Amino acid sequence: MAQRRVVVAIDGPAGAGKSSVAKRLAQRLGFTYLDTGAMYRAVALWALRQGIETSDRHRMEQLALAADIQLQDGKIFLNGEDVSDTIRTAEVSGGASQGAAIPGVRRAMVAKQRAIAERTSVVMEGRDIGTVVFPDADIKIYLDANPEERVRRRLHEEYSKGLTPDAAAVSQQMEERDRRDSTRSDSPLVQAPDAVYLDTTRLNLEEVEEAILKIVRARITNGKVLN
Repeated sequence: MAQRRVVVAIDGPAGAGKSSVAKRLAQRLGFTYLDTGAMYRAVALWALRQGIETSDRHRMEQLALAADIQLQDGKIFLNGEDVSDTIRTAEVSGGASQGAAIPGVRRAMVAKQRAIAERTSVVMEGRDIGTVVFPDADIKIYLDANPEERVRRRLHEEYSKGLTPDAAAVSQQMEERDRRDSTRSDSPLVQAPDAVYLDTTRLNLEEVEEAILKIVRARITNGKVLN
């Protein structure tokens, strides 16, 4: 009997550790890692390169629909170009958050995300995976951490890239991102009622990974899945 594909949905605010743990989980489970935030960043990057305001609803929706976004081996390609590093700037991040608040952009991205998950089992992380993109996901996790810890992690991430971020500016940007994500009218950041809440403030990456793996294995019959 054919085994169905499995969707692991991980939601939560910036700095909660979603990307890091989702990558590791996908590798452990043999699933595809789908970084939804990177998809929005790719659209924002394209807009910035075209001189388009990321708040321009009509033109941003057009770009989102037209964008050829591929995720392969942990890298993201925009219209055939590897933009894995280019999309990680503060400017692109801000533009992605603005673009993600546009309903038409979200519809276009959700369609692309669902198409990927139709082909393979996935670990998907973002801000509305368990509530909007895959409300029927097999496993839903809501990762969180206190604001101070999330800022500390973001600063550490920037330092590891050789950058010298301003702590106050990073804190302000994250606070604004939280506000925008939580109050947008379309697909706001909220915990799905059936999601497992996991506070990662005092947990290291390995501990978070193991906690989620236990949940995944408990939900999947006999541990058997279809890749």
